[in-house]
Amino acid sequence: MNSKTKFSGNWKRSAQTRKQRKFRHRAPLHLKQKMMHAHVAKALRSKHSGIRATQVRKNDKVRICRGEFKGKEGKVERVQLKYGRVYVSGMNRLKADGSKIPVWFHPSNLLVVEFDLSDVKRKTKLAEREKTPSVNPK
Repeated sequence: MNSKTKFSGNWKRSAQTRKQRKFRHRAPLHLKQKMMHAHVAKALRSKHSGIRATQVRKNDKVRICRGEFKGKEGKVERVQLKYGRVYVSGMNRLKADGSKIPVWFHPSNLLVVEFDLSDVKRKTKLAEREKTPSVNPK
């Protein structure tokens, strides 16, 4: 890989949209993972000590906030870090031949309504957050 196609961690910021898009596109997966966060519903936010956003994971229950499927809820079927996409169960589009294709969403257009607590690490992290008081209680 030459220097024109390689990701640079030294890049700080730019007002140019093309450079911002290039940064996100070429980012390694451990940084793209941080870009896969979605807002948390108010009920969960108050329960888990003010967590505003969290990483979207498979089997989380989400509500779609923008677009054609606005207001609908479903479970996350698949998360594609490489492309920044989230697939939600039950959200399909009909093709001209009658077949269904799943619709993908950007995590910023989703609201996490219910966590999947089958992951032990995530469960303990949320439990720790419940014990500590929130910084800015409202």
